[in-house]
Amino acid sequence: MLDAEGRPGGAWRHTWDSLRLFSPAGYSSLPGWPMPSSQTKGFPTRDEVVDYLSRYERRYGFPIERPCEVRAVERDGERLRLRLKDQRSLTARAVVSATGTWGAPYIPDYAGRGLFRGIQLHSAHYRNPQPFAGKRVLIVGGGNSGAQILAEVSEVAETIWVTLKEPVLLPDDIDGRVLFERASARVRGDFDQAATTTLGDIVMVPPVKEARDRGVLTSVRPFECFTETGVVWREGTETKIDAVLWCTGFRPATEHLRPLGAVEPDGRIEVFDQRAVKEPRLWLAGYGNWTGAASATLIGAGRTARELTPRIKIALASENSAV
Repeated sequence: MLDAEGRPGGAWRHTWDSLRLFSPAGYSSLPGWPMPSSQTKGFPTRDEVVDYLSRYERRYGFPIERPCEVRAVERDGERLRLRLKDQRSLTARAVVSATGTWGAPYIPDYAGRGLFRGIQLHSAHYRNPQPFAGKRVLIVGGGNSGAQILAEVSEVAETIWVTLKEPVLLPDDIDGRVLFERASARVRGDFDQAATTTLGDIVMVPPVKEARDRGVLTSVRPFECFTETGVVWREGTETKIDAVLWCTGFRPATEHLRPLGAVEPDGRIEVFDQRAVKEPRLWLAGYGNWTGAASATLIGAGRTARELTPRIKIALASENSAV
């Protein structure tokens, strides 16, 4: 196993300081060892998740080499060759790419964005609200990250929340357990009324509830363009702003796979049962529903692995029998 990070925890090491899961610990566990309940009030914190992942790795003694960054995966006869950042290369009969999306933050191409002289920061690089104290901040993005970041930045700054459409605020008693099951139902094709909720709908965790009670959990529709000092709205008015926080999601981190000619313009790769259609020695996990139901979540990763592992074993055994 090759990991570009220097320590266990993956993308969780790079999230903002106050981030919490929006599911109970028992519903965010990896196979074999449940995540302990949070030691603080509410759902597990970012630091508790990192600690769990670190101890999980030690518990099972996974053979992980880190930091080890794969720059490119290429065809090499009957094998795939992995070219590493340190100039080494490895070959393998099968490669599982599980780099997820955190390494590819997405910012929409608004007109004039390069002209704006204020701060622009993607949620992937946001840590806490202190740098924005006393400023007017535009928060762009209607998902859970946008709502949670808005909740804490609005305590120290004037905020304007920009979303494509009115955000879906879930009832206070619904958490990530319900979201996961309903998202899984959509992938399975169980399109009943309950399955219409998605992982993008906003869970009313305590900070978001508090923001609602303060009256700041309201959004406006997108602006038209940037100026040097602000944004122009579609009706022609201009608002001066100091900073933009982009909570606009991510794309698949698949640049290392482009030499295989299998990456589509949106970063995805056509797969069948998690196997790349254009390169059958390549398998994918952890990028979203297209690589397994909720495969980019902690609990979904385990379910994905249970499906993926036997498929790889069967494929390799089939190759051996054909020789």
